[in-house]
Amino acid sequence: MNSNAETDPSTGASFDNQEPLQRAEQDRDGLLYRLKLRDRELEQARHDLQQFVHAASHDLQAPLRLISGFAQLLQKRYRGTLDSKADGFIDVINGETRRMQMMVQGLTELSRVESRGAPFVPTSLDASLDQALIHLHAEIRRTNAQIFREPLTTVMADPAQMIQLFRHLAGNALCFHGDAPPEIRIRAERQEAFWVITVRDNGIGIPERFAERVFMIFQKLQPHGQYPGIGIGLAVSKRIVERHGGRIWVKPGREPGATLCFSLPDRETGNTP
Repeated sequence: MNSNAETDPSTGASFDNQEPLQRAEQDRDGLLYRLKLRDRELEQARHDLQQFVHAASHDLQAPLRLISGFAQLLQKRYRGTLDSKADGFIDVINGETRRMQMMVQGLTELSRVESRGAPFVPTSLDASLDQALIHLHAEIRRTNAQIFREPLTTVMADPAQMIQLFRHLAGNALCFHGDAPPEIRIRAERQEAFWVITVRDNGIGIPERFAERVFMIFQKLQPHGQYPGIGIGLAVSKRIVERHGGRIWVKPGREPGATLCFSLPDRETGNTP
């Protein structure tokens, strides 16, 4: 008689108590296999999408440069020699070509967050912010902006992408300012196993109902042409933060302006927020 068999006290019948366990193990193994297979499929799809975006953006650059060159040539040689409508048509071609070039450049930047990301090393966020502000120096002077900053921290990160992240967040504040000169305040706060970096400005703000939408690619809250940009900076910022195991969000508040926060895992523990 099977040593694993048990007897039903009501009927006296015996049954093998290993069968349900074996079936459960088989079901578990099958589920794990399907999950692994789905993970591989998703990773391949993500890789293919990145390759497609990179190839498409790269291949679009050459014809756009050609169109832009000829449109500028038309504008230079024939402005005023045709009627006013023709001049207007040429201006539209030039403007929309420049906008498309910016969109292609944005797609390229977005695709490179992971495809060309560097390994994580101990990275000073103070040094990253310094470099980002150097990139933004001309815009800071043009808008007469003031930067108020507290000491930040060091995290495990891709140094180039931390510069890129601060450049987008500070640049966003410089772009969407009101009548007063921009004021940007940057600070870091330790929260258990992660750091939260806050970038606050006194600009036009972000309505709470659009708090998620602003991180979507090519999403702008203002009418086209009212403010510069194409709506790619915060999408790239989100991709960078998520690559580093953190998250980014708009902090609601009653104060004027916008407050953007992002979290990064603590340098020592490496835990994800």
